[in-house]
Amino acid sequence: MSNEEHLPPLRRGIIFILSAPSGAGKTTLYRAALKGIAGLEFSVSLTTRPPRGAEVEGVDYHFVSEADFIAKRDADDLAEWARVFDAAYGTPRAPLEAAVREGRDILLDIDIQGARQIRGKYPRDAVAIFVLPPSFAELEGRLRGRGTESEDAIARRLKRAREEAREWPAYDFLIVNNQIERSVGELEAIVNAERLRAARLREGFAPWKS
Repeated sequence: MSNEEHLPPLRRGIIFILSAPSGAGKTTLYRAALKGIAGLEFSVSLTTRPPRGAEVEGVDYHFVSEADFIAKRDADDLAEWARVFDAAYGTPRAPLEAAVREGRDILLDIDIQGARQIRGKYPRDAVAIFVLPPSFAELEGRLRGRGTESEDAIARRLKRAREEAREWPAYDFLIVNNQIERSVGELEAIVNAERLRAARLREGFAPWKS
């Protein structure tokens, strides 16, 4: 076994944050990105809401009870958490910090509240990307096209979407999700650029030896 196998990773892992108003196509984007961008892992969040459609336990979310969620929150087992409408969401701390420590890049699908918490706790490691639909009319059409919610629920989501859309200037990057292949390409460009950032390389790294 060579000495190089005992060296720490060349850089810390990067936390890529994706935030978007409901209906912007963020789920479709991150699923395509995980298939198309090598070395990118997904952080599976906890939620107290029930599964929707074809969502799978341990793949899309860890579905937990309100009591279990509160216990994990109070034990400081969550890197971030937020309550959205009638459900709570959170990111498990241990796997996130292990990925950063081991030089593995991880993708988080979290809202604005959670993004603020992650950026505050991991300022060196987090890269925040906001996703918007091409227009508000398009977003409304996508929400109504789901056919899964009442008019009151859609109205609440549309109101929240308008509020959230104002937050994009606080993020590092903006993707307007008009065409999924192009959006995945833009996300991949962001990932590759951040991986090449010289400031992320560990101290003492030299690309060649004198």
